[in-house]
Amino acid sequence: MNTPLTKFGAELLKEELHQLKTKERRNVIDAIAEARSHGDLSENAEYDAAKERQAFVEGRIAELESKLSTCQVIDPATLDAEGRVVFAATVDLEDLESGQKVTYQIVGMDEADIKMNKVSVTSPIARALIGKYAGDVVEVQAPSGPREYEILEVRYV
Repeated sequence: MNTPLTKFGAELLKEELHQLKTKERRNVIDAIAEARSHGDLSENAEYDAAKERQAFVEGRIAELESKLSTCQVIDPATLDAEGRVVFAATVDLEDLESGQKVTYQIVGMDEADIKMNKVSVTSPIARALIGKYAGDVVEVQAPSGPREYEILEVRYV
């Protein structure tokens, strides 16, 4: 299964993987060695915590390596979707009720961050937008009830 990621999202995962392999792994090994030097491992909370951290780090490394080996990296700048909203597109919207304007980029689940206006391709708003064009009005089922947005512009940046 190819997980879609934007070029930026793939770079973030690569950076995290590098950090885990070069720094975190070394820190965990040092922490385990330090805890071992304190003697009896059966009642050594430091040792247990370090081993737990090691399991987390190794699990995250395996998860990132798997995602990066099976992901499909999409560079929005190379897209030619003829104005259609597609994965990695940046979309300017206007809430028809409030008149408020918002901009979202549709990204993979691992890179979604609402504070940075990056919404997951699986989110209700992204699902409503995919396949639509500037000028279209979409209805999104929000927690507060249905909302209508007009698509003002679709960009591939």
